[in-house]
Amino acid sequence: MVKVAFDHVRHWVFDLDNTLYSPAVRLFDQIEVRMTKFVMDKVGVDLDRANQLRVEYWQTYGTTLAGLMREHDVDPAPYLHEVHDIDFSVLSEDPYLAGLIKDLPGRKIVYTNGSAPYAENVLNARGLNGIFDAVYGVEHADFLPKPERGAFERVFGRDGTRTESAAMFEDDPRNLAAPHAMGMKTVHVAPDAIEADHIHHHTPSLSEFLARLT
Repeated sequence: MVKVAFDHVRHWVFDLDNTLYSPAVRLFDQIEVRMTKFVMDKVGVDLDRANQLRVEYWQTYGTTLAGLMREHDVDPAPYLHEVHDIDFSVLSEDPYLAGLIKDLPGRKIVYTNGSAPYAENVLNARGLNGIFDAVYGVEHADFLPKPERGAFERVFGRDGTRTESAAMFEDDPRNLAAPHAMGMKTVHVAPDAIEADHIHHHTPSLSEFLARLT
Protein backbone atom coordinates (compact mmCIF):
# COMPACT_ATOMS: atom_id res chain seq x y z
CA MET A 1 0.00 0.00 0.00
CA VAL A 2 1.13 3.53 -0.77
CA LYS A 3 0.23 4.77 2.70
CA VAL A 4 2.54 2.26 4.37
CA ALA A 5 5.45 3.44 2.20
CA PHE A 6 5.04 6.95 3.64
CA ASP A 7 4.41 6.04 7.29
CA HIS A 8 7.94 7.12 8.23
CA VAL A 9 7.73 10.53 6.50
CA ARG A 10 7.76 13.59 8.76
CA HIS A 11 9.29 16.12 6.36
CA TRP A 12 7.18 16.98 3.31
CA VAL A 13 8.77 19.02 0.52
CA PHE A 14 6.62 20.45 -2.27
CA ASP A 15 7.71 22.08 -5.48
CA LEU A 16 5.50 25.01 -6.50
CA ASP A 17 4.86 25.51 -10.22
CA ASN A 18 2.72 22.85 -11.89
CA THR A 19 2.79 20.90 -8.61
CA LEU A 20 0.68 22.92 -6.17
CA TYR A 21 -1.54 24.00 -9.05
CA SER A 22 -2.55 22.30 -12.27
CA PRO A 23 -0.42 22.92 -15.35
CA ALA A 24 -3.74 23.35 -17.19
CA VAL A 25 -3.99 26.93 -15.89
CA ARG A 26 -0.76 27.70 -17.82
CA LEU A 27 0.50 30.19 -15.25
CA PHE A 28 4.09 29.53 -16.25
CA ASP A 29 3.33 30.62 -19.81
CA GLN A 30 3.19 34.17 -18.50
CA ILE A 31 6.59 33.77 -16.87
CA GLU A 32 8.13 32.33 -20.04
CA VAL A 33 7.00 35.38 -22.02
CA ARG A 34 8.64 37.67 -19.48
CA MET A 35 11.78 35.51 -19.40
CA THR A 36 12.12 35.77 -23.16
CA LYS A 37 11.66 39.54 -23.06
CA PHE A 38 14.35 39.80 -20.38
CA VAL A 39 16.76 37.73 -22.49
CA MET A 40 16.04 39.91 -25.53
CA ASP A 41 16.80 43.09 -23.59
CA LYS A 42 19.81 41.78 -21.67
CA VAL A 43 21.55 39.79 -24.38
CA GLY A 44 20.46 41.94 -27.31
CA VAL A 45 18.95 39.23 -29.50
CA ASP A 46 15.68 38.89 -31.39
CA LEU A 47 12.62 37.00 -30.18
CA ASP A 48 13.45 33.66 -31.79
CA ARG A 49 17.02 33.61 -30.49
CA ALA A 50 15.87 34.71 -27.03
CA ASN A 51 13.42 31.79 -26.91
CA GLN A 52 16.19 29.42 -27.95
CA LEU A 53 18.52 30.73 -25.25
CA ARG A 54 15.79 30.55 -22.61
CA VAL A 55 15.27 26.85 -23.32
CA GLU A 56 18.98 26.08 -23.77
CA TYR A 57 19.88 27.66 -20.45
CA TRP A 58 17.06 25.79 -18.70
CA GLN A 59 18.23 22.49 -20.19
CA THR A 60 21.92 23.11 -19.49
CA TYR A 61 21.92 24.92 -16.16
CA GLY A 62 18.60 23.95 -14.55
CA THR A 63 17.02 27.40 -14.92
CA THR A 64 17.16 30.24 -17.42
CA LEU A 65 18.39 32.46 -14.59
CA ALA A 66 21.32 30.19 -13.86
CA GLY A 67 22.35 30.38 -17.51
CA LEU A 68 22.04 34.16 -17.58
CA MET A 69 24.12 34.43 -14.42
CA ARG A 70 26.78 32.09 -15.78
CA GLU A 71 26.91 33.37 -19.34
CA HIS A 72 26.01 37.06 -18.94
CA ASP A 73 26.69 37.93 -15.29
CA VAL A 74 23.03 38.86 -14.72
CA ASP A 75 21.98 40.22 -11.32
CA PRO A 76 19.31 37.76 -10.13
CA ALA A 77 17.21 40.20 -8.08
CA PRO A 78 15.89 42.38 -10.95
CA TYR A 79 15.37 39.28 -13.08
CA LEU A 80 13.27 37.51 -10.44
CA HIS A 81 11.20 40.62 -9.83
CA GLU A 82 10.53 41.19 -13.54
CA VAL A 83 9.67 37.64 -14.62
CA HIS A 84 7.35 37.05 -11.66
CA ASP A 85 5.31 40.22 -12.19
CA ILE A 86 2.33 38.32 -13.58
CA ASP A 87 -1.43 37.90 -13.24
CA PHE A 88 -2.26 35.42 -10.46
CA SER A 89 -6.03 35.66 -10.96
CA VAL A 90 -5.94 32.57 -13.20
CA LEU A 91 -5.38 30.54 -10.03
CA SER A 92 -8.25 29.50 -7.78
CA GLU A 93 -8.39 28.55 -4.14
CA ASP A 94 -8.31 24.84 -3.32
CA PRO A 95 -9.54 24.22 0.24
CA TYR A 96 -9.55 20.46 -0.33
CA LEU A 97 -5.83 20.40 -1.15
CA ALA A 98 -5.16 22.79 1.72
CA GLY A 99 -6.84 20.41 4.15
CA LEU A 100 -4.94 17.41 2.86
CA ILE A 101 -1.58 19.14 3.22
CA LYS A 102 -2.46 20.50 6.64
CA ASP A 103 -3.29 16.98 7.85
CA LEU A 104 0.09 15.54 6.88
CA PRO A 105 2.12 14.61 9.97
CA GLY A 106 5.26 16.64 10.55
CA ARG A 107 6.88 19.61 8.84
CA LYS A 108 5.71 20.89 5.44
CA ILE A 109 7.75 23.23 3.24
CA VAL A 110 7.67 24.64 -0.28
CA TYR A 111 10.90 24.71 -2.28
CA THR A 112 10.87 26.36 -5.70
CA ASN A 113 13.37 27.49 -8.31
CA GLY A 114 11.38 30.72 -8.37
CA SER A 115 11.65 33.34 -5.65
CA ALA A 116 10.06 33.05 -2.22
CA PRO A 117 7.93 36.22 -2.69
CA TYR A 118 6.58 34.78 -5.94
CA ALA A 119 5.81 31.51 -4.17
CA GLU A 120 3.91 33.39 -1.47
CA ASN A 121 1.78 35.06 -4.16
CA VAL A 122 0.93 31.68 -5.66
CA LEU A 123 0.09 30.20 -2.26
CA ASN A 124 -2.15 33.15 -1.43
CA ALA A 125 -4.01 32.79 -4.73
CA ARG A 126 -4.47 29.06 -4.11
CA GLY A 127 -5.63 29.49 -0.52
CA LEU A 128 -2.60 27.53 0.65
CA ASN A 129 -1.05 30.27 2.73
CA GLY A 130 -0.51 29.53 6.40
CA ILE A 131 -0.32 25.74 6.07
CA PHE A 132 3.41 25.47 5.32
CA ASP A 133 6.11 25.81 7.95
CA ALA A 134 8.47 27.56 5.53
CA VAL A 135 8.77 28.68 1.93
CA TYR A 136 12.15 28.55 0.18
CA GLY A 137 13.11 30.06 -3.15
CA VAL A 138 16.21 29.88 -5.31
CA GLU A 139 17.67 32.75 -3.25
CA HIS A 140 17.83 30.44 -0.24
CA ALA A 141 20.13 28.13 -2.21
CA ASP A 142 22.38 31.09 -3.08
CA PHE A 143 20.81 31.02 -6.57
CA LEU A 144 22.03 27.50 -7.27
CA PRO A 145 19.01 25.84 -8.90
CA LYS A 146 17.45 22.45 -8.73
CA PRO A 147 18.37 19.84 -10.00
CA GLU A 148 21.85 20.53 -8.53
CA ARG A 149 22.34 18.44 -5.40
CA GLY A 150 24.10 21.36 -3.74
CA ALA A 151 20.90 23.40 -4.04
CA PHE A 152 18.92 20.80 -2.12
CA GLU A 153 21.66 20.47 0.47
CA ARG A 154 21.64 24.21 1.14
CA VAL A 155 17.87 24.46 1.48
CA PHE A 156 17.52 21.27 3.51
CA GLY A 157 20.41 22.38 5.70
CA ARG A 158 18.66 25.69 6.38
CA ASP A 159 15.41 23.94 7.18
CA GLY A 160 16.76 21.00 9.14
CA THR A 161 15.17 18.53 6.75
CA ARG A 162 15.99 14.94 7.63
CA THR A 163 16.07 13.34 4.21
CA GLU A 164 15.76 9.78 5.50
CA SER A 165 12.27 10.69 6.75
CA ALA A 166 11.29 13.05 3.93
CA ALA A 167 9.30 13.02 0.70
CA MET A 168 9.58 15.30 -2.35
CA PHE A 169 6.71 16.18 -4.69
CA GLU A 170 7.80 17.66 -8.02
CA ASP A 171 6.62 18.00 -11.63
CA ASP A 172 10.10 18.06 -13.22
CA PRO A 173 11.58 14.54 -13.08
CA ARG A 174 15.12 15.95 -13.20
CA ASN A 175 14.54 17.54 -9.83
CA LEU A 176 13.78 14.22 -8.14
CA ALA A 177 17.16 12.61 -8.83
CA ALA A 178 19.04 14.34 -6.01
CA PRO A 179 16.28 13.84 -3.41
CA HIS A 180 16.18 10.15 -4.31
CA ALA A 181 19.94 9.88 -3.90
CA MET A 182 19.62 11.59 -0.53
CA GLY A 183 17.20 8.93 0.71
CA MET A 184 13.87 10.68 0.17
CA LYS A 185 10.64 9.27 -1.15
CA THR A 186 10.00 10.83 -4.57
CA VAL A 187 6.65 11.57 -6.21
CA HIS A 188 6.39 12.79 -9.79
CA VAL A 189 3.31 15.02 -10.15
CA ALA A 190 2.46 15.35 -13.84
CA PRO A 191 -0.16 14.30 -16.39
CA ASP A 192 2.16 11.75 -17.98
CA ALA A 193 4.18 9.13 -16.14
CA ILE A 194 7.91 8.79 -16.70
CA GLU A 195 9.76 5.59 -15.92
CA ALA A 196 12.95 6.31 -14.00
CA ASP A 197 14.83 4.61 -11.18
CA HIS A 198 14.79 7.79 -9.10
CA ILE A 199 10.99 8.12 -9.16
CA HIS A 200 9.15 6.03 -6.59
CA HIS A 201 5.61 7.13 -7.43
CA HIS A 202 3.75 9.02 -10.12
CA THR A 203 0.43 10.81 -9.89
CA PRO A 204 -1.48 13.09 -12.25
CA SER A 205 -3.28 14.58 -9.24
CA LEU A 206 -1.55 15.74 -6.07
CA SER A 207 -4.84 15.82 -4.19
CA GLU A 208 -5.74 12.25 -5.11
CA PHE A 209 -2.31 11.02 -4.06
CA LEU A 210 -2.33 12.85 -0.72
CA ALA A 211 -5.83 11.55 -0.01
CA ARG A 212 -4.37 8.05 -0.15
CA LEU A 213 -1.87 9.01 2.55
CA THR A 214 -4.26 10.65 4.97
